[in-house]
Amino acid sequence: MTLRCIIAEDEPLALERLQGYARQLPLLQLLKTFDDAPSALSFLLENPVELLFLDINLGGMSGIELLETSAVSCQVILTTAHPEYAIKAYGLKVTDYLLKPFSFARFAQAVERAQERLAKTERSYIFVKTELRLEKVLLSDILYIEGDGDYRRIHTLRKQIMTLQTFGELEQRIPNSVICRVHKSYAVAIDKIESIERDRIRIGQALIPISASYRDRFYAVIGHR
Repeated sequence: MTLRCIIAEDEPLALERLQGYARQLPLLQLLKTFDDAPSALSFLLENPVELLFLDINLGGMSGIELLETSAVSCQVILTTAHPEYAIKAYGLKVTDYLLKPFSFARFAQAVERAQERLAKTERSYIFVKTELRLEKVLLSDILYIEGDGDYRRIHTLRKQIMTLQTFGELEQRIPNSVICRVHKSYAVAIDKIESIERDRIRIGQALIPISASYRDRFYAVIGHR
């Protein structure tokens, strides 16, 4: 399982060290770094992330204030030079609390803890908001998800479900090893892929394009970089 992560850190040397540590763990896919909390918040609202490395003292708002927003649903590892925030942080259910300076071994231990927590919380289903109700959808039933104007059309083994939930919202709740985005208008169930030819995925009668912006990530997920 690949953990998509971001770093929110305003100290250049600390950021450089975190980036170096992250590159040493193939498990981590570092998406972006930020030096202020509001920018990290905006990214979290629009993009699927499994793990956030978060400094407490940031520009615009503190890391603690960011944690108190509804945008943070991923695992969080706090990185700080201030031990006095530990009790409050654990009250906000952070995964780990790294006191600067910390070693690579300690960093790797925190990431392993995040991975274990994610494995325990992964579900075999999601609830999707339709116009009339919340509908339970088994992940094993999904074939692919298609963008249709303002809607997302979820193609399953038995029916199609229309929802106004965005791809970003769906990706937050479904691991990319199960349902992977391959195009701005498509995400596919990895286990339902029948074949791939010339950057087109066949699932049943559907031929789904793989766009250049999602190609590398998709082929990494299926093990063909």
